Amino acid sequence: MPPAKKKFDLAYALRSNVVPLFFLVICVIGAYYSGLSLPFLLNEIVVRMARNSFLVISLIIPILAGMGLNFGIVLGAMAGQFAYFATVNWQIAGLWGFTLTCILSFPLAVFFGWLTGKLFNSAKGKEMITGIILGFFANGVYQLINLYFMGNLIPIRVPEMLIPGGYGLRNTVDLKIMHYALDNLWKVRIPIPGSVTPIVVPVVTLAIIALLCVGMRFLFKTKLGQEFRATGQNRHIAEVAGIQVDKIRVLAIIFSTVLAAWGQIIFLQNIGNMNTYGAHVQVGTFAVAAILIGGASVSKATIGQALMGTLLFHTMFIVSPLAGKNLLGNVQVGEYFRVFVTYGVIGVALALHAWQGKAKRKS
Repeated sequence: MPPAKKKFDLAYALRSNVVPLFFLVICVIGAYYSGLSLPFLLNEIVVRMARNSFLVISLIIPILAGMGLNFGIVLGAMAGQFAYFATVNWQIAGLWGFTLTCILSFPLAVFFGWLTGKLFNSAKGKEMITGIILGFFANGVYQLINLYFMGNLIPIRVPEMLIPGGYGLRNTVDLKIMHYALDNLWKVRIPIPGSVTPIVVPVVTLAIIALLCVGMRFLFKTKLGQEFRATGQNRHIAEVAGIQVDKIRVLAIIFSTVLAAWGQIIFLQNIGNMNTYGAHVQVGTFAVAAILIGGASVSKATIGQALMGTLLFHTMFIVSPLAGKNLLGNVQVGEYFRVFVTYGVIGVALALHAWQGKAKRKS
C-alpha cells in the first residue's frame, strides 16, 4: 500500500512560523502607514535583497554544525574591507577590481576563519558570546592597523585615502571606481502598470545569490554536509562514528567567514563608499537578526528562512521611519523601533537557547 499522505496541520504551521508571520504583519502595517509608493518600495526591497542576502546566508553552515549564531562573521567583513583597501590603493577599477577584491579577501578570510574556529573549539557551548567578544577584540586590532600602520608601515599610493597627518585611513574610503561593478553588469527594468517608475533588477547579483543557494543545497547532500549535520546533532555520537568533530567545526567557520567576506564586498560595491571604522561593526548583529526574523533558531536554519528574514527585516527598515513619523509625528520613533527589534529578537533567541539547554541537561 502507498504511504498515507500527511494532512496539512494549519495550527502547527502557524506555531512554527509565528515569528515571520508577526513581522510580516508589522511590515504590511508599516508599509500602509509609511505612505511610500509601491514602485519605490519594491525597488528598495530588490536593492536590499541583492545587497544583504549573501551575508545572511553565510550564517547557515555554523548553525547546521551546532555552533549557533556566528557573530564572528565580523572578521569576514574585515577581510573584505582589507581587500578593498588594496584594490583602491592600486586603483584597479570596475569588474576586474571587484573580482581581484574577492580573490584577495579569500586567503585573509580563510586565515581569520581558521583562527576563529580554533577559538570556538576551545569554548564549546559558548561560541556565540565568544564570537561577540572576538568581534570587539578584532575591531581593536583592525583600528590599530588602519590608524597607525596604513601610510606608516604599509605604503598608500592614493593620498586621498589618508588623513592629513600622512598616515592612518580617513573615516570614509571612496569606492566609486568599483561602484555598481557587479550590479550594473545586467539590469532588467520591469514596468509596473499605472506607474512610470519600473522595478530595476540587478540580474547578475541576484543570480550569484541564487547560485550560492544552489551550491549550499548541494553541499548539504555531500559527505561533508552530512558531517556538518551529524556534528550539529550530537558531537559525541559524531566522534564515535569516526568524524573529526573539531576539524569539521573549523571548516564550518571557515566557510562562513569566506562567504561573509564576499557578502561584504557585494554590499560595499552597491553602497559606493566605505565607512572605514564602522562598516563592519553591525554586520553580525543585522545578519543574525535577519535570519532569526525569518524563523530560524540557534540550532536550525534554512536558506528559505535566511531569504525570508532578509526580506522582512529590510522591509521593516525601509518603512519604519516614515510610518513612525506619520503615526506619531516623529521619525525617530521608527529608528527606536528598529533598534529594539534588532537587539530584542537576538536577546529572545539567546534566552530560549539557554532555557532549552538547561531543560536538555535536566532531562
